[in-house]
Amino acid sequence: MSDRILACTRKGLFVLERGAACNEPWRIARTAFLGDNVANALADPRDGSWYAVLDLGHFGNKLHRSDDEGCSWQECAVPAYAEGDEVVMGDGKPAQPATLRLLWTLEAGGADEPGRLWAGTIPGGLFRSDDRGASWTLVRGLWDRPERHGWFGGGYDFPGIHSICVDPRDPRRLLVAISTGGVWRSEDGGETWAQTAQGMRAAYLPPEQAYEPNVQDVHRLVQCRAAPEHCWAQHHNGVFRSTRGGGDWQEITTVRPSAFGFAVAVHPHDPDTAWFVPAIKDEKRYPVDAQLVVARTRDGGASFEVLREGLPQQDAYDLVYRHGLAVDGSGERLVFGSTTGGLWTSDDGGDRWHLLPARLPQVLAVAFAT
Repeated sequence: MSDRILACTRKGLFVLERGAACNEPWRIARTAFLGDNVANALADPRDGSWYAVLDLGHFGNKLHRSDDEGCSWQECAVPAYAEGDEVVMGDGKPAQPATLRLLWTLEAGGADEPGRLWAGTIPGGLFRSDDRGASWTLVRGLWDRPERHGWFGGGYDFPGIHSICVDPRDPRRLLVAISTGGVWRSEDGGETWAQTAQGMRAAYLPPEQAYEPNVQDVHRLVQCRAAPEHCWAQHHNGVFRSTRGGGDWQEITTVRPSAFGFAVAVHPHDPDTAWFVPAIKDEKRYPVDAQLVVARTRDGGASFEVLREGLPQQDAYDLVYRHGLAVDGSGERLVFGSTTGGLWTSDDGGDRWHLLPARLPQVLAVAFAT
């Protein structure tokens, strides 16, 4: 069972702890980087290291690592593009030099790959480190694909890689999801790649382009740890599931109360169980009927339960970002944070939720740490 939560906010990193008893409330045990925009965090399960990504606007992105559970931090390197690398997009914007806009996500390598980290960035580059973030290498096997010139931005001006899945059985098998650029799979540690978003549908495009894999706006992609061939994706206009390793996607049409959202989490042991935080899509982006709920399926998407207990059911305008929902290794503890600074936890798979009694800044991402 995980005993810490890392909450990344617009004004710092908050570390939550609780006692051994599950009925004890979570509390803020320490903070780091107060006043700074902490975009994401990774708790590396292999060696216990914590990583924090700072998005400092004019001053760029910074990456810090802690080897003592957040008591102290040291700065690492950040990914960098080479001179001559260009961003060429499929929405008509002119090409321009590639520079790091956001280190959007971090993922640990395999259990037998000490020191390996993967980083997804805006503008659409995947990077690898083999020395715990001391240096980074652009994965050119993906960057140099001609299809990249058809990618374009979703909520940002540039395309970005926000989801990286490393197969626990074979860390050479990688999946990444791009907004907007579909899903890509590598079987050889990133040397070669194939587009695997077949079956996804982009309702925002003309019918003749709707099923084009390279223009799918995937909001978040997750993989079941015990059954990595089972993947779930929250797409801009729907929920999709793959039982074939991130390919041959099937649209799930039973989601309630809405198929729009950003976040998704899958049970680590049961691939048929997944959670979503639905909202009204496009220009609205707030909960349906201003009632904050979590949608859960336990049968692979055949049906969904709408979980409300402990969540605000009146005048709730919370949006949950794509990294704002997490489930721990037991599959029973969940946490999500919202744009209004709310942070809710559950110890029973989402049946009941408990609000952290603190006025946090806007929550950008959450993660469990052991």
